Amino acid sequence: MADRPDHLAETAAAYLAAGLSALPARRDGDEKRVALRAWKPYQSRLPTPDEVQAWFSNAHQALCLVCGGVSGNLEMLDFDLGAEAFEPWCRQVCEAAPGLLERLVIETTPSGGRHVAYRAATAVCGNLKLAQRKLSATSSNPIVICGKTYVPRKDAGGAWHVLLTLVETRGEGGIFLCAPSVGYRLVQGDFTNLPVLSAEEREMLLSAAWALNEVVPAPEPVPRGTDAGTRPGDDYSARGDVRALLLKHGWTLAKPGENEYWRRPGKTAGTSATLKDRVFYVFSSNAAPFEPQKAYAPFTVCALLEHGGDFPKAAAVLRAEGFGADAPAQDGVDISGILNVGHVEEPVEPSVADPGPLPDDLLRIPGFIGELMDFSLNTAPYPNQMMAFCGALAMQSFLAGRKVRDGGDNRTNLYLLGLAFSSAGKDWPRRVNTKLLWQVGLGHCVGDKFASGEGIQDALFLNPTMLFQTDEIDGLLQSINKSRDGRQESLMGTLLTMYTSSASVYPMRRKAGKEHPGAIDQPSLTVFGTAVPTHYYEALSTRMLSNGFFARMIVLEAGSRGEGQEPTICDLPDRLIETARWWADYQPGPRQGNLLNIHPVPAVVEQTDEAKALLVETRRRAEEAYNQAEAGRDEVGTTVWGRVSENVRKLALIYAVSENHQRPQIGREAVSWASRFVEHQTRRMLFMASQHVAEGEFDANCLKLIRKLQGAEDHALEHSRLLKRMKMDSRTFHELINTLIQRGDVEVITAPTAGRPSTKYRLRVNEEAGT
Repeated sequence: MADRPDHLAETAAAYLAAGLSALPARRDGDEKRVALRAWKPYQSRLPTPDEVQAWFSNAHQALCLVCGGVSGNLEMLDFDLGAEAFEPWCRQVCEAAPGLLERLVIETTPSGGRHVAYRAATAVCGNLKLAQRKLSATSSNPIVICGKTYVPRKDAGGAWHVLLTLVETRGEGGIFLCAPSVGYRLVQGDFTNLPVLSAEEREMLLSAAWALNEVVPAPEPVPRGTDAGTRPGDDYSARGDVRALLLKHGWTLAKPGENEYWRRPGKTAGTSATLKDRVFYVFSSNAAPFEPQKAYAPFTVCALLEHGGDFPKAAAVLRAEGFGADAPAQDGVDISGILNVGHVEEPVEPSVADPGPLPDDLLRIPGFIGELMDFSLNTAPYPNQMMAFCGALAMQSFLAGRKVRDGGDNRTNLYLLGLAFSSAGKDWPRRVNTKLLWQVGLGHCVGDKFASGEGIQDALFLNPTMLFQTDEIDGLLQSINKSRDGRQESLMGTLLTMYTSSASVYPMRRKAGKEHPGAIDQPSLTVFGTAVPTHYYEALSTRMLSNGFFARMIVLEAGSRGEGQEPTICDLPDRLIETARWWADYQPGPRQGNLLNIHPVPAVVEQTDEAKALLVETRRRAEEAYNQAEAGRDEVGTTVWGRVSENVRKLALIYAVSENHQRPQIGREAVSWASRFVEHQTRRMLFMASQHVAEGEFDANCLKLIRKLQGAEDHALEHSRLLKRMKMDSRTFHELINTLIQRGDVEVITAPTAGRPSTKYRLRVNEEAGT
């Protein structure tokens, strides 16, 4: 196939016909990415022929394929660094499985690398690092190797180094650019005729690459008991005959030398592990009870092979065989408790109780909000009560912006976020809102994207009251977290400042050499965002929790998708249009000619005496919760509880103007509803944040693994199933598991079976708390 861009459209259609998810792509230096704003759906479904035709009718730089189940379990081996590992890999494959190499699809890459592609008969895992090399460096200055720039890091010993990847996979959810993109050339086979490999054949390819790995991690720590002195396990790791143990259990020494290569039982060719400096490193994915890409000390090898992973039993047997030494006596004093440095503390229970989902009775507000909500539910293809409520609340918030306030000068601007999974009815309330606003002449006040902080300022300068409705707000938060420049930081700052400026004046940014651009008088920004629940919470950072952004969001979870209904074409009810038009035409305050819209004077909605008393009670409860958080040095808790009173007053105001837009009054019912709503939502937000928000990527993955076990039957999953659900490489997975085991959050269950032992991981349960 020719290496010409004009073949992209034709080839993409052919790839799609072959069951491959083909998408347009672009290259920016070393960075390769999909040339679509949102391509996540195509990780789970194939694009349609019309979509492919529309994409590639425009000029695109490249074409890429999505790996994994959507493309028939497509997997690709990527040979980098000028493909220096490709020929050694080919020799091993030919030796272990003659004829297999010739069946594969192979292409060259612009950097001189190789792509080797195939389909697997069973599901493939996520991307894996198969072969790596550690290269020493003299400082932190970037190093260019084979046209790529690497930034050195310090290892545990303080030495600078870079970690080079020789071979890696592109698996479930991954993408790779391919022919006929410029610079990519097929040298064997074709992507429209990919071979389907058995599990054994796939393992052969991966094992051949793993055997080229030059970076072996340190063995993971062994669980400690109360042994003092030299432990039997430590002694065995130092002088035990691990080779004899491997041979006893059917392993074969395939290649002797300083770095020994070993072959697992039942295999007659190829290699499955290495033994160097008494570290047994397994790279085969079919070498139970060992796991791939994991290093083992001799004692761990002994415990797994001889005692089914029972470390205390293995230590006892080894002590009886003469391994280990007792600690010297200390004048009859028992110091075992002091020497027990491996003691694992009991897991700490969550400090925030889960109040559960928002009760249904809190999703009703009389008047305009309830009527708009009912219309949305009656006409939506998939009615979603929570989404309909969010949409109607956002609409009332926008319509009353710069028009009303309470006695404390609280305004109606809100930041709402509805959490629901894909195709669960997130889009319909936004469409209803947009249709209604265009019908009453306010369509120009609707926005759908946050391009930048400056963009929000410019939009509000033209229309001081705006309703922004945006999907996938979790992507926005991820961009803010990962941004290396000030643009996304400016966006966050603008959102925070606009929220608190609704009762004041927001000065526009001054540009160098230009006159002062003016200010926005009482900007009213209402945001109605939607996101997938897990994506949103994982996108949040501790900085966002403590800087006030999280506290300003009203986050509501929609739950699972309900039953669908046949769509119908329905006009908006006259009553809804009349109310929305009344708000559009309403001009409170003294008449000031053409200055009326520039400096409005919102009408004050009075509170009844009962409402005032309830607001005081609510404020005191929030202050008590704030003081408890402050005493516990809970920065997130103080930030969130510090906003409760303000949020209650805002929502009580919105309740009142929805109930009676012409003669509103904040009564007992409005404050009672708002108090219950905000306090419940605050506790739910804090609980969910405690379950999802992490200090860093490793902590985030720990939380993710715990959630996977929480959702499983009996809070337990088999090793292979949990690894697939985590969608990560085995090395990272084992780091997580061992950390959670040592923390006491997870326990290992090993059960004998007719074949190899079955390993499960179970979440430790506090029986008293029932969690």
